[in-house]
Amino acid sequence: MVPGELTLDTPAPSQAADGGWPSVSVVLPTYQRPEPLRAALDSVLQQDYPGRLEVLVVFDHTPPDLTLEQLGSPRQVRVLTNARQRGLAGNRNTGILAAESDLIAFLDDDDTWLPGKLTRQVSALLAEPTAQFATTAMLVDYEGGLHERRAGADRVQHRDLLRSRMAMLHSSSFLVWRTALVDEIGLVDESLPKSMAEDWELLLRASRTRPIVHVDEPLVRITWGASSYFSGQWAVRNAAQHWLLENYDEIAADPIAAGRAYANLAFGYAAQGERKPAASWARRAWRANWREPRTYLTLLVMTRVVSWQWLVRQLNARGRGL
Repeated sequence: MVPGELTLDTPAPSQAADGGWPSVSVVLPTYQRPEPLRAALDSVLQQDYPGRLEVLVVFDHTPPDLTLEQLGSPRQVRVLTNARQRGLAGNRNTGILAAESDLIAFLDDDDTWLPGKLTRQVSALLAEPTAQFATTAMLVDYEGGLHERRAGADRVQHRDLLRSRMAMLHSSSFLVWRTALVDEIGLVDESLPKSMAEDWELLLRASRTRPIVHVDEPLVRITWGASSYFSGQWAVRNAAQHWLLENYDEIAADPIAAGRAYANLAFGYAAQGERKPAASWARRAWRANWREPRTYLTLLVMTRVVSWQWLVRQLNARGRGL
């Protein structure tokens, strides 16, 4: 299928003058990152996408920078303030509900899109008439080192996401039909602790009924490292992991998914110096799936062979995470 060809299952583009290309609203949440924000915004405005494109910059309970606004232009930029739950989820939802385009795209304020990202991804989504959600592979930037992360597939199933976080499906690559997001999949969940893992939870929810269309090309550049809001926040990470286990019974029902989730909790407790819960969750992880490598990383931290900081740096330097 090419742009301009519509089926009964494809939401009709609102801008026929754009050759059938659907309109896109890019939700760009931000919190105290003025310089990276401008780079992120520029990467959107420089896209070669032929359809109508707007950017909604949403400030999270901080004074908005109105100098970013470009109203009335072919690619307008609107500046908003988060009026919902404080945090990333509320920020995203503020933008989603203010958008009027056919498609919603996400971009974090410390990431950038690479040239051709939007055109390539919209084309892939339009090629699947029943698809609702699309992602791309990513290029990880960790302290100046660049690493490609690909999924090795063009479709991602619910079971894939249960068993792996699939970090290469980063939120800055998300593209979804707005009607599907608002009426069927649902908004970003604002009840997750400090919005931790809100992107993975949205993928899990979206993939329950339909596969995720994936463009396995690194079309987004993702910044990793100390600038992450969740760097070293193990209590928040563990709270989010408990939330996911409580809300997704299918995680515990799958041995590989359960082993991964339990080992993540074990590592989080070990990183906080809480040896007893770390050991308990490590045992559960081992019983669920003795091949889960995070269990053994937990033991290294618990026995002080290495620090969690050292392990995380080694993984990040290879474009990987826990």
